Amino acid sequence: MNKELIMNLQSSFNNIVNVLEDSDIEFWYARDLQKVLGYERWENFANVIEKAKTACKNSKIEVSDHFRDITKMVFIGSNTQRAIEDIMLTRYACYLIAQNGDSKKGQISFAQTYFAIQTRKQELIEQRLELEDRLQARTKLKESETELSKNIYERGVDDRGFGRIRSKGDMALFGGNTTQNMKDNLKVPNKRPLADFLPTITITAKNLATEITNHNVKQKNLYGENSITNEHVQNNESVRGLLGERGIKPEELPPAEDLKKLERKVKSDEKKMIKQSALPKKKNNR
Repeated sequence: MNKELIMNLQSSFNNIVNVLEDSDIEFWYARDLQKVLGYERWENFANVIEKAKTACKNSKIEVSDHFRDITKMVFIGSNTQRAIEDIMLTRYACYLIAQNGDSKKGQISFAQTYFAIQTRKQELIEQRLELEDRLQARTKLKESETELSKNIYERGVDDRGFGRIRSKGDMALFGGNTTQNMKDNLKVPNKRPLADFLPTITITAKNLATEITNHNVKQKNLYGENSITNEHVQNNESVRGLLGERGIKPEELPPAEDLKKLERKVKSDEKKMIKQSALPKKKNNR
């Protein structure tokens, strides 16, 4: 996501922020959020809101603290007004909506970051977007490696064989450096996966090679450790060649921050957001 797009989206989201009177609690109207998230029909957006409410409830958080039904008057022309249903949403509610929205929409990925942090400073939004990209890349790599492990187990390769295949793939990607060489170079703790300390581009490269291997193992009906190893090595060499054409040597890239620490920070931010964004309780009228 380029900086110009981030600035445009940031401006759109900033323009719909509201603040409760006599407080610093921010909230958003669902009808306004619907538009900036790219949903044309209220019915479709209402379905996303219901999913977000369910996620809130499943987290054992009071739904009414973050989703509050209201009715407001809107002009429909000729100085005529009519009442429409709307929902006051806290930052946490908006975050859950973004988490349950259509991931193909560019606005959704931005919204996940925008509502996750307690500031609207552009540089912090950019940093968080980079973190989210890295977390997503790592998740995809885990999924593709899990799939490869299952695929090759059915084709005569046990867990140790999978480890050897993955290790030789790493050697091909990292210019002859073994997984342990790379862990030593990047000062990765022995019991931690190398991928948790790799930059996004390297994680993505590993995932691409693994996805190709998964595809070709099935398409070519490969069987046995040797044939699958050769396939995986060739795919990693091809990906390395592609990176090399753009002047990138994976083994020379500096380490990235420990993903486990970043995940803990994300969870900590979410807890703070929940605590700080709740709407005040409704007063009972007697």
